[in-house]
Amino acid sequence: MIYWLDMKSKIVMSEPEINRALVRIAHEILERNRGAENLVFVGIITRGLSLAERISRLINEFEGIGPSVDPLDIGLYRDDLSSRDLLPALHRTSLPRDINGKGVVLVDDVLFTGRTVRAALDALVDIGRPQYVQLAVLVDRGHRQLPIRADYVGKNIPTSLDEEVEVKLAETDGEDLVSIVKME
Repeated sequence: MIYWLDMKSKIVMSEPEINRALVRIAHEILERNRGAENLVFVGIITRGLSLAERISRLINEFEGIGPSVDPLDIGLYRDDLSSRDLLPALHRTSLPRDINGKGVVLVDDVLFTGRTVRAALDALVDIGRPQYVQLAVLVDRGHRQLPIRADYVGKNIPTSLDEEVEVKLAETDGEDLVSIVKME
């Protein structure tokens, strides 16, 4: 369902659509990995972490075992630090679980240029050596600058470069909603 909020923004995913997408992603992860025993979820702060926790809870409902979920702060791994006026806000990155030899599912809200994922992969390599890394995103909006693609996608939303995809989640924003906002 797509409907316009105003002349500059339209809603492309409502709460039920987000929930359905996460249920599908959870099932796809279970199917591809033949269960959840060797998986660790790593959520890119902020909304990636919330999505990782939701998917892990869903897997726990289906399988009786939920992958652990750890936050990942990529602030110091970004390749645009020198072009930003402000220093990144740093959050605690703690992966208390050993990721060596584990299957890691990296989770984020929007896949755009691929640079956030590249930074996250650099951070993961500094932490340990997983057996493999898979990528789950709620929205893939295209416009890749790096050869990165998601293994699990909630919804592909073609956009123009003068549009922004805005994801709101109840944990951080008080509501579940994905919209496209036309930039001026």
